Amino acid sequence: MKGKNAVTKEEQKQPVFSIKKIYTRDISFENPNAPQSFTAAENSPKIELNLGVQNRQVSEDHWEVSLKVSVLAKDSESDNVVFEVEVEQAGLFVLKNIPEEHLPVVLGVDCPTIIFPYTRQLLSQLTVDGGFIPLLIDPFNFAAAYQSSQEQQQTTH
Repeated sequence: MKGKNAVTKEEQKQPVFSIKKIYTRDISFENPNAPQSFTAAENSPKIELNLGVQNRQVSEDHWEVSLKVSVLAKDSESDNVVFEVEVEQAGLFVLKNIPEEHLPVVLGVDCPTIIFPYTRQLLSQLTVDGGFIPLLIDPFNFAAAYQSSQEQQQTTH
């Protein structure tokens, strides 16, 4: 007879994917030309957005995935910086019994997809707190970006 807390060998081998924590690792908002930048912002500034994903194994079953986003807004007429925002949002994930061949997709698609809404909201709030209208970033398709990077790697090898 098995006890209530007994775990079968099959249950021990089941894949586990869970979120331990979502957190802000780094944050920066610069408004170097204030208060002149507020009038420049009325002219719909040019927005340059860069996004990157990194991951690292913290322990046997724990992975940290971080999403780094930087936004540079420049006056469309003078090219002066209106504002610059940099955010690194991260998540600590428990990944257990995930087949090795599935790890790149989990770390490069699934985890960033979970983190992105938090990053997006933080960027929007920072621009409002900086005196500007909310910066609304379109959703990002991490699966398509991953697929594209895989195709590029295959053509270069």
